[in-house]
Amino acid sequence: MSKNTLHSGSVRVIIFKEKRVWYGAVLEFNIVESGTDPREIMLSLDEAIRGYVECARKARLSPKVLNQKPAPEYEKMWKKLQQGKPIPSPIQVYSFGEQKLTFA
Repeated sequence: MSKNTLHSGSVRVIIFKEKRVWYGAVLEFNIVESGTDPREIMLSLDEAIRGYVECARKARLSPKVLNQKPAPEYEKMWKKLQQGKPIPSPIQVYSFGEQKLTFA
């Protein structure tokens, strides 16, 4: 995966359920949202990603904030998903993938 800049990039996103709670993780930003519905999580993550990028651009922050080291548990889950390996119960994955960052 290429490095994110203040002008282009992408992030890895995983949405999953653990017990009765849905979670969404944006790996490169270390953002985690929780809720009761995976679609709610998708919308919440989209807002969080846009807000995060907008703040970084306005403040002219270093691109390092857009390329954080992911939490080990999410990095491990991502690798298993990419390799088609099973994720241990009680975790149920709703979706995972890369999302391009949108810059206005």
